[in-house]
Amino acid sequence: MSTTATRTTPGPAGRRGGRGPGGVRPGPPRPAAGPAPSRTPARTTARTATVRTAPAGTATARTVPPGGTTAPVTRAPLPPHILFAERLLAVLSGERPVHWMLGQTVGEAYDQLIRLAPATPLRARGARPVVRRCGGFPLRPGVVEAFASIAAGEQVRAMAFRLEQGTDRKWRCAAVELGSERH
Repeated sequence: MSTTATRTTPGPAGRRGGRGPGGVRPGPPRPAAGPAPSRTPARTTARTATVRTAPAGTATARTVPPGGTTAPVTRAPLPPHILFAERLLAVLSGERPVHWMLGQTVGEAYDQLIRLAPATPLRARGARPVVRRCGGFPLRPGVVEAFASIAAGEQVRAMAFRLEQGTDRKWRCAAVELGSERH
């Protein structure tokens, strides 16, 4: 059995003693309590507490093992073609407005999105569209041709796009194309 504890942020500044919600003092996390004494010495259980040290959605979390030491756990960032497939899907399914991609496009790509988005070509009735598969092929340093298959229930659509890396090292979408509907 494992116990999960979430660290909370301190409350308003006017609280006595600087305690946060629930009377918890801000500071480093305390190690998890050891296993409760058991009547049968043959059975032992380990408890692990997961403490959030960063906002939700970031790639860092600390796990407190039974010994009480902490070790940071980090995940590698997603490749740019996967991030852009999700962003383009959000715009072309109507979840996000076109201007959300304004700083993330170059050249003709924004004009293509303006033409495509009003019809919400990737929206499906009933099922929320998701990126089923995504891949990218580097043409040369700083340029990636990518594809994604978008599924919504029984419906599958294809999307192709080009990413270019600017002098500021940020990736931007340079072209978008949608395939025909397939059942």
